[in-house]
Amino acid sequence: MALKAVHVSDVPNLDQVRENASLSLYSSRFSKGLDVGRTVFQIPKFIVVGHRGSGMNLLQSSDRRMKAVKENSILSFNAAAEFAVDFIEFDVQVTKDDCPVIFHDNFILSEKDGTIYEKRVTELSLSEFLCYGPQREPDIWGNPLLRKTKDGKILSWNVEKDDCLCTLEEAFQKVSPSLGFNIELKFDDHIVYQQDHLIHILQSILKVVFEHAKDRPVIFSSFQPDAALIVRKLQSTYPVFFLTNGGNEIYYDVRRNSLEEALKLCLEGGLEGIVSEVKGIFRNPGEVTKIQEAKLSLLTYGRLNNVAEAVYLQYLMGIKGVIVDLVQEITEAVSDMIKPSREGEEERKMEGEEQVQVKENPQFSKKELSFLLKLIPELIRM
Repeated sequence: MALKAVHVSDVPNLDQVRENASLSLYSSRFSKGLDVGRTVFQIPKFIVVGHRGSGMNLLQSSDRRMKAVKENSILSFNAAAEFAVDFIEFDVQVTKDDCPVIFHDNFILSEKDGTIYEKRVTELSLSEFLCYGPQREPDIWGNPLLRKTKDGKILSWNVEKDDCLCTLEEAFQKVSPSLGFNIELKFDDHIVYQQDHLIHILQSILKVVFEHAKDRPVIFSSFQPDAALIVRKLQSTYPVFFLTNGGNEIYYDVRRNSLEEALKLCLEGGLEGIVSEVKGIFRNPGEVTKIQEAKLSLLTYGRLNNVAEAVYLQYLMGIKGVIVDLVQEITEAVSDMIKPSREGEEERKMEGEEQVQVKENPQFSKKELSFLLKLIPELIRM
């Protein structure tokens, strides 16, 4: 899984994009919970981010919530907006005719005359990409959409509420303006990308963002180290985060193999934050302090983020937000657990003539929290 290093100092700024962008435009977003500058970007409150909208699809799961709404669709994005999420996260790739589309997997699988075939998303034209799954015309279906699981099984992509595939431009036009966008710049781990190709792809994405984002908060993120560095070089309006699994897997490119390497990449490349797999954080809680001292924002992703107690512990650790699948459950849990208190007193509210007690935040001493942070890495390794 080799990734070729790019000399970022050689990458030109994206002049045609920057003409339409300014930090004054972004300043209107301060009131929406984000604070951004040219050198330091901070998220001033704990945020919840909907993974691929209202949650990823796990077709083999017995949990109906993981198959409720088609992931990475306009329907899923707006379903997430019904709850107290701050951002939605989704994956963007670029078709061969330079159109940014939203789709997670590197390949689209389908079936014709009993034969299963796959096509790489980036080798399809926009029209070819959109011909899979339900179509925009009522009661019209395109090519059947299948999906390969991690263990190699191929399943029909059946969900309770389906929706058509979409473009990045459509997301800006049709998704509730209350939602920020965490745009993951999606690349194949198994491909060595040339610098010119990365620049071309990122320019196509930036063009759509700067033409349609308006006042919507946007964060870029990528597992591809060179893509993250280049998109930061091409523009300075929107923050760029480096995605890492925090050492849970080992890659040829050492920059992807630990939180320590992720921190180093961010500092050297002027990135604003890190998005880590949550187990990487729990295995190495000491890295959180180093990331905070470097004035970088830290978000996490992973299945443990669907457990409310794991989310609350991250809040106590100073992590700035979580990417979750169970949007309703976690936003409600966060609302209950992370509330301003009156100097430790229980908050109460009046409802008619009855007093209704509001759930009190769990309280931990520094000693108790220190014990938990020492215990959790051992539990994760079991």
